[in-house]
Amino acid sequence: MLRSPWARWGATLGFALGGFFDGILLHQILQWHHLLSLVAGLDDLRLQVLWDGYFHLLMYIVALAGLIGLWRAQRRGGVDWGRPLAGAMLVGFGAWHAIDALLSHWLLGIHRIRIDSPNPLLWDLSWLAAFGIVPLVLGWRWLCRQGGGGGMRNATAAMALLAAGTAGAGAWALMPPPGQELATVVFHPGAGPREVFAALDAVDGRLVWSDRAMGVVVMAVPESRRWHLYRHGALLVSGSGAPAGCFNWSRI
Repeated sequence: MLRSPWARWGATLGFALGGFFDGILLHQILQWHHLLSLVAGLDDLRLQVLWDGYFHLLMYIVALAGLIGLWRAQRRGGVDWGRPLAGAMLVGFGAWHAIDALLSHWLLGIHRIRIDSPNPLLWDLSWLAAFGIVPLVLGWRWLCRQGGGGGMRNATAAMALLAAGTAGAGAWALMPPPGQELATVVFHPGAGPREVFAALDAVDGRLVWSDRAMGVVVMAVPESRRWHLYRHGALLVSGSGAPAGCFNWSRI
């Protein structure tokens, strides 16, 4: 079945969605690990977030390739919409988690599912079974059932729900926990202690923690004054939304 162009590109799209699932859930919402959490010498949080961004960019490219491939397959001879295509995407989704477990967790050792667990292997195996093996088996069965398609309408509805769920998870990742008085602030490269303490004075904040370079700090600051940190060298401030960090780049 994977010899069919639509099945291959459907699996490619599912592979990218598997990467997005891990990146959004594990890197941002649960914050169990980053892409390079266990790489020696990369203890700077800004570098960890930067490589997470590169990873998501790669998944965007893979997803775009899958969508273009499906569009071309549709123009040439049609796509088997419905359950077979969903099966191909599940195969790709499961393949991502299988490859990630074998390559990233065990061969390269750049991260584990939950690095703060006393038994990380158990988490690796459980995640592989739930999101790797089960989707692979289920997707392969659906892919091989040629007569079980649900039509274009069902496939479109499924894709819409998947897109809405992904967008909702991303929005949830931007929301601070309720009652959180602390804010994590990422300052621009080159910012030093003098600039950080000047920002603290400007917003009546209190320093709680910082990395060695003081590029990433945790401070106690009133929620109403967090936006003012963007005027004092901050690139990103937790609890204030990501777009404002992008606006700050316009001054460079």
